[in-house]
Amino acid sequence: MNGMSLDQFKWYVVRAVTGQEKKVKAQLESELERAGLLKHVPQILIPTEKVYQIKNGKKTVKEKNYLPGYILIQAELIGETSHIIDSVNGVVGFLGGKATPTPLRNSEVNRILGNVDEAAEHGETIVEPYLVNETIKVIDGPFSGFSGVVEEVMEDRKKLKVMVKIFGRSTPLELNYVQVEKEN
Repeated sequence: MNGMSLDQFKWYVVRAVTGQEKKVKAQLESELERAGLLKHVPQILIPTEKVYQIKNGKKTVKEKNYLPGYILIQAELIGETSHIIDSVNGVVGFLGGKATPTPLRNSEVNRILGNVDEAAEHGETIVEPYLVNETIKVIDGPFSGFSGVVEEVMEDRKKLKVMVKIFGRSTPLELNYVQVEKEN
């Protein structure tokens, strides 16, 4: 790594056409490689979560994109790097705009990359029931700190469907009871 530390790289959010994230990621990688700029972009990630399903009596694990339309890019935006990223087919643009892409804070990155997924491991706690249209605050997971409105309560699974405003757009999320708290 000839003296390059990962500290100089920041994480950026790139909006992509929903449903084409994998294609866009592959294209980003090949374009950056062709331009010889991969050294400035160590990681391109599509935020996914594992979803367990029972199919024909077998437990299957599926990776589900939990931030549809968003790709995370760890990069040092120097030279042509941001221009190439921005010009790839299917890329809508950087979060924060082309002129000033906004890097994510480390705490946000850690949450999105799932370093703070402890609540899921500690089992369920007894919580008071949530109501549709109630405002809640997300206290765990990638969207910690965001507020949302309960759309649906899935009592049997101890989950809520919540509409959360992320980057100015309402996004539906499925959250465990332990990941939210009531807003006072």
